[in-house]
Amino acid sequence: MMQPDWHSADIIAALKKQGTSLSAVSRKSGLASSTLANALIKHWPKGERLIAEALGVAPEHIWPSRYR
Repeated sequence: MMQPDWHSADIIAALKKQGTSLSAVSRKSGLASSTLANALIKHWPKGERLIAEALGVAPEHIWPSRYR
């Protein structure tokens, strides 16, 4: 059975546990502070990769339904 996608609140909490935030990762990547929020609601490979890298996991681990 496939694991469910992480809830957006869990992604934000995991980033906070790493000492960062979604907006900080976005700005560090040269994007506007709210840009990475798009990856929480729709498939955007670049944004998903940036978030996953900040968490030290693969995007497929966070959003398995998007990478079937």
